[in-house]
Amino acid sequence: MVATDGWMLAAADASLSLLLLVVHSAPAPNYGSLFLSLASNDTAALHLRALTLHPHVAGTRANSLTAAYVRDAFSSLSIPAHITPYSVLLSYPVERSLSLAVPGRATTTSFALSQETYPNDPYASATAEVMPTFYAYAASGSVSAEAVYANYGREEDFAYLASRGVDVAGKVAVARYGRIHCEDIVHNARVAGAAAAVVYTDPLQYGGAPGEAWFPDSRWLPPTGVQVGSLFRGVGDPTTPMWASSEGCERVSVEEAMDTDDMPGIPALPVSARDAAEIHAALGGDAAPADWQGREGSPVYRLGPGPAILNLTYTGNDTMATIENVFAVIEGAEEPDRYVILGNHRDAWTFGASDPNSGTAAMIELAQRLSVLQKQGWRPRRTIIFCSWDAEEYGLTGSTEWVEENREMLSSRAVAYLNVDVSVVGPVQDPDNSSQTVYDSWVKSNISPLDQAIPYIIRYTMTSCGWRNSEIQGSVGTLQVLLLLSLQHDERHFRITAASIWGMMALRLADEEILPFNYMSYPVELEAYTKVVENEVGGTAISCSPLHNAIRALKTAATKVNGERKELQRQLSSNQLKKDSMKIRSLNDRLMQAERAFTNREGLFKQEWFKHLVYGPSEQNDWESASYPGVENAIASARKENTTESWKFVQHEIHRVARAITQASVVLAGSLT
Repeated sequence: MVATDGWMLAAADASLSLLLLVVHSAPAPNYGSLFLSLASNDTAALHLRALTLHPHVAGTRANSLTAAYVRDAFSSLSIPAHITPYSVLLSYPVERSLSLAVPGRATTTSFALSQETYPNDPYASATAEVMPTFYAYAASGSVSAEAVYANYGREEDFAYLASRGVDVAGKVAVARYGRIHCEDIVHNARVAGAAAAVVYTDPLQYGGAPGEAWFPDSRWLPPTGVQVGSLFRGVGDPTTPMWASSEGCERVSVEEAMDTDDMPGIPALPVSARDAAEIHAALGGDAAPADWQGREGSPVYRLGPGPAILNLTYTGNDTMATIENVFAVIEGAEEPDRYVILGNHRDAWTFGASDPNSGTAAMIELAQRLSVLQKQGWRPRRTIIFCSWDAEEYGLTGSTEWVEENREMLSSRAVAYLNVDVSVVGPVQDPDNSSQTVYDSWVKSNISPLDQAIPYIIRYTMTSCGWRNSEIQGSVGTLQVLLLLSLQHDERHFRITAASIWGMMALRLADEEILPFNYMSYPVELEAYTKVVENEVGGTAISCSPLHNAIRALKTAATKVNGERKELQRQLSSNQLKKDSMKIRSLNDRLMQAERAFTNREGLFKQEWFKHLVYGPSEQNDWESASYPGVENAIASARKENTTESWKFVQHEIHRVARAITQASVVLAGSLT
């Protein structure tokens, strides 16, 4: 089964920052070299196997056992560890059915809604434990209606259907994965008036070229494979919106939580490519456009509606359940009140071999190496916190609840958050040259830094980054890793490498006297984003001058603080300055707090959950990141409404971002206006 990633937030509901982390030198030569020398695939492999022996959906006993395993793994390394539970609203399937009827056809096709194992699958017995395919938080109900094909289920796809006179109201929308995430597909279907939705994995995206093999003979999804996920468009526990789900807290009722606009509101089911092919074959109406069609050799996809009639029933159990976050802490020696946070979620829709437990295994292996360093006399300057989050798949639930409960502490003390959910996925092509750095291989890959980054930008900001080793994804350009490693073209070595890169970044953040943050790249990136906005509002009265003025001020402040950092580093190296100097503490506080200035308590327009005004999820597709997301949301609304007020609101959003950038400049400069 393919599990959906969504926004893979962990610890801090954190935000991607354009901060330059140059990891080309060891944080402390002896300890850094020792850390790299301790790499062991054997330990990581053992942890990965133990964590993925059984499916472990959040709130189940199997997942509680993984929490105990991670806690005990940390404790065995003499790193104090504990579990923090929360009671939250989760969702499980009770009854599902889907059948296809066609007028004039004598028989009705009832879909099995099951995924087949392959012959001689050694884990077939464990596969039987997998929860039936479903969408978390889908509305319970039964619908019998004509089907309509809606391509990727985007707003523009439903707009196209309307332009062609295809009525979606009261119908079952059939859409495919490929451009936006399932919660957005179902939300758009409901807004268009659909009574239910069916989402499938089209071979065009998931089946490879015609004639190619599928798993286990290749990486492609088998014909009966299904991608599941959560349809909740918010984050955290739905019964405690914007506050922590702590014992005795205020809660809205389950009924109230399920009745919000963040919930899907209609029944929906994920289905396989094989089941969807039968539905397509029964659809009539006009042929869909060329870019709505399947892969070469597939039958022609038609729009409908009908004559295919889908009978869909879904009954869910939306219930309060206990989830468990696991924490382990290595306390800092000089600055114990400054936190470097390493996070990874643990729950999975099925086994979680790649997402997330390859990351969990890497995190435990990293901790094991640090425990060896401790035995050699090392203690970090700042506190390192390991976080194993629960219920991420449902909506970043475990991490959000912890952040909401510790919001003020984190806002003043957290230095950075580094998240790795997926450290290995399938064959890895880069880097495979031991004579070059990891960063060199990223540069040579010609991957667009912003397009490939998966930023974790949520509500309470700290410097953060998240990356996937296998896709060479990272905040490249915002995060530059120049760590020399000898790598082989082998998944096992990449699991080791993930822990090495992750750990070396953590060591620098935890040990260096002056935090390795450089804001000089921020103004360059912001100017690029501003030009995009200018192109989008061309021909209107909207002005981007406030952004340009604020960015110039940020550049001045970044240049000033960069010079200040260099001078303090010179004084440190010449012993003119003590390592515990308040000048260093003051500079570090400004470097740490400047990123927080980009947040706003009111949150993004249309996405109040998210607080960072420079980076965040797109309102049209929370699977992707957006620059100036509030501005983008306002522009999208203005294009639809095309009123004076709607365009005036775009200007307001531009001013909001400009004010945030100005505040970051003030914090960096460290002086009152």
